[in-house]
Amino acid sequence: MDLGRLFREESGRILASLIRLVGDFDRAEEAMQEAFAVAAERWPAEGAPANPRAWIVGTARHKALDRLRRERIFAAKAPLLREEEAVDGTAAATDAPEELPDDRLRLVFTCCHPALALEAQVALTLQTLGGLTTEEVARAFLVPVPTIAQRLVRAKRKIRDAKVAYRVPAREDLPERVAGVLATLYLVFNEGYAATAGDVLVRRDLSAEAIRLARLVAGLLPEDREARGLLSLMLLTDARRTARVDTRGDLVLLADQDRLLWDHDAIAEGLALLPGALSGAPPGPYAIEAAIAALHARAASPGETDWRQIEALYGMLQRVRPSPVVALNRAVAVAE
Repeated sequence: MDLGRLFREESGRILASLIRLVGDFDRAEEAMQEAFAVAAERWPAEGAPANPRAWIVGTARHKALDRLRRERIFAAKAPLLREEEAVDGTAAATDAPEELPDDRLRLVFTCCHPALALEAQVALTLQTLGGLTTEEVARAFLVPVPTIAQRLVRAKRKIRDAKVAYRVPAREDLPERVAGVLATLYLVFNEGYAATAGDVLVRRDLSAEAIRLARLVAGLLPEDREARGLLSLMLLTDARRTARVDTRGDLVLLADQDRLLWDHDAIAEGLALLPGALSGAPPGPYAIEAAIAALHARAASPGETDWRQIEALYGMLQRVRPSPVVALNRAVAVAE
């Protein structure tokens, strides 16, 4: 069992369960790290368990119990730690559909509480749910590592001091939280689609988790056009994933990709979501990006790409969310 891979693929899910049980980000992270350290010692000699994730959760739970006992707050926290759901190894091992909402969705909404600045919301969720290191989060924000480290510490402290509930908000409270949630999922997906660190260009686990959570959010907010737009954008972009990297692991530019390798079921789903995202009032940035991705997806070859329409869409995007990257992409479209 590759512990590094297990951490990359499952740490967000494990941490989400532990935060619900312990009620504190730092305690949950410490317990998880201790459990992985125990696994590094035992598994090489004893062999990995049949359900590694459930083993890590169970071991971390016991570590958290020990720590809480030592800190004399066990009596207050014990009822949370006895919940069977988080340590049910049998349930964890199955592929049965999860009920809404799950621990990871609760974690997203906790991190995206309006008491936190948007940048702090996104950074905290990237680290806890996405399993990104502080260095990777700093790269995603293009800021120094110490800046992000301080931001993460302050965000966790604010959640603890404000006693932010670990839950999905009531429906009437959802609109004020959705902007941070969508921004977070967008960056988690981007980190998976074009990893800023590591030995691979694509981290499928992060992209898949972002898409899964985007589906849940779109289901919670069926009338939210930007939630639809983001899910459409993710699907249309992720559909090209297999063709983005060659057999040596090197990046393949869009114009050189084998379009037969694209996931046409994902494209069809993304295209079906797009009209709802674009209807009504002027579209938001995710819907506009999805419309651009749709034009690429519909083109059977690079030469059939409608660059004039793409240039117009980038012009709209520059007005609603200006950035140097958008300006550069518009210039490319003009050149084409």
